[in-house]
Amino acid sequence: MGASSFTLKPLSCCLLLCLLAFLTLLASFAAAETHYHEFVVEAKPVKRLCRTHNTITVNGQFPGPTLEVRNGDSLAVKVTNRAKYNVTIHWHGLKQLRNPWADGPEYVTQCPIQPGATYTYRFTIQDQEGTLWWHAHSKWLRATVYGALIIYPRLGTPYPFSMPKKEFPLLLGEWWDRNPLDVQRLAQFTGGAPNVSDAYTINGQPGDLYRCSKQGTVRIPVESSETILLRIINSALNQELFFTIANHRLTVVSADASYTKPFTTRVIMLGPGQTTDVLLTADQPPAHYYAAARAYQTAQNAAFDNTTTTAILEYKSAAACDSKKAKFSAPVLPSLPAYNDTATATAFSVQIKSPSQVQIPTQIDENLYFIVGLGLINCTVPNSPRCQGPNNTRFAASMNNVSFVFPKTTSLMQAYYNGIPGVFTTDFPPVPPVQFDYTGNVSRGLWTPSRGTKLYKLKYGSSVQIVLQDTSIVTTEDHPMHLHGYHFYVVGSGFGNFNPRTDPAKFNLIDPPLRNTIGTNPGGWVAIRFVADNPGVWLMHCHLDAHLVLGLAMAFVVENGNGPLQSVIPPPADLPQC
Repeated sequence: MGASSFTLKPLSCCLLLCLLAFLTLLASFAAAETHYHEFVVEAKPVKRLCRTHNTITVNGQFPGPTLEVRNGDSLAVKVTNRAKYNVTIHWHGLKQLRNPWADGPEYVTQCPIQPGATYTYRFTIQDQEGTLWWHAHSKWLRATVYGALIIYPRLGTPYPFSMPKKEFPLLLGEWWDRNPLDVQRLAQFTGGAPNVSDAYTINGQPGDLYRCSKQGTVRIPVESSETILLRIINSALNQELFFTIANHRLTVVSADASYTKPFTTRVIMLGPGQTTDVLLTADQPPAHYYAAARAYQTAQNAAFDNTTTTAILEYKSAAACDSKKAKFSAPVLPSLPAYNDTATATAFSVQIKSPSQVQIPTQIDENLYFIVGLGLINCTVPNSPRCQGPNNTRFAASMNNVSFVFPKTTSLMQAYYNGIPGVFTTDFPPVPPVQFDYTGNVSRGLWTPSRGTKLYKLKYGSSVQIVLQDTSIVTTEDHPMHLHGYHFYVVGSGFGNFNPRTDPAKFNLIDPPLRNTIGTNPGGWVAIRFVADNPGVWLMHCHLDAHLVLGLAMAFVVENGNGPLQSVIPPPADLPQC
């Protein structure tokens, strides 16, 4: 009797703990909410740099509204298009499990929402938390149609770091003193490079260093000694950016909505599409300090916007002191890296790692090698106004020498789901069709890509490795590559040509970072791995929109697995038609 009661106590205790854990899990799911939002896309007057433009906005806001949800929540976002352009909305970094219909890239997973029409994006946040964002994914509308998407942990689940006193989203953007779509149209007509932006912005404001901009400069109020969380998003259209805050150190705790091993730095670098969460402690003498961002430029001999955008970190005691004196003390300006400081950008990026050991695919089913970069198309008519690229050519871009052509009569996903022939082929090359010294002196005969709508098929559950290799065709450059529908582990990177015999031995298979957007080193490569467990058609492309429209993209077809839980859900009834 005594012996049996001795064994029952720990068993009952174990059952009680299991029951409590189950109830906690059940409560977290029960607490999940469905958020309903309306996005009205329309032109509104926006004044920047002394001039007012009819700017495409969401709900009259620039940037658009911040969406705040929790892990496990669902969203229904009704988009009404009152603009004169077709539009779609992409939820950048959301996995959209089995639901490509909500992903948003124009002519890839949906036809665009035409002027006067509506479409409701319905999706659920599944095992993701951190900072993401949403943006238009049609032409250059992304220049002004974007906003933050903040995913908090489930109720009762803390951050894996000390709770900050306050949080601030900071969206870094670009501003053109003209209609961005006119800039795109002109470049597509001439075949030359597009005009660069006239300003960078923080939360839509250029800041003190630009004309007619001081009054709108963003202010970040802090109390001495408190720690705040800054959610930094590079929503610029075509530019990687350095960011820093004068005299303060930034502790990186998350990137692309995946927690990282914390590390401290003076400066961060973000490619378009990337997000970085940092903790900042107000440990300096009370004053005003500039937060500043400017270009990280890797393309050689290419024009770029060399201006600097600023916000102000404002200690409240310093602000109160200034108000008594009726005088504003000049903010402290930080030192930023040189525009072409690849050493600083690389030193920052390689520090980003997962918080602990992760499970990496080691048995690779699909070993892919994609070269990415620019190209040139020769013109048959000399001195044509449509051939204003280098030496009377037109700019192009490609992956594995295929310049991607988006369909116009239906979307790739609709064609795949409904078995519509003639829209795409599945013969995208797994390796470059012609091997050469990718980062050396490339023969001019290899500069012209072919054009096509070529996809690559992946079996459900296959383990995939992709090496993304930059080339020196036209110029070496850091291309921020984004894969829709997935996060991936960045297992390695380097400069020069990837060596399949020696470089894999240096891969980080312990704690590599989990990203949704990653840059190719200029004149180098980056290696990523993921498991193809999300069926559908998923775009992979350079997140410099100037390169996307030139064809620097491809798409994967991930086949259905077994049963409904491994298959694409049916399309919604209101899916737009072309």
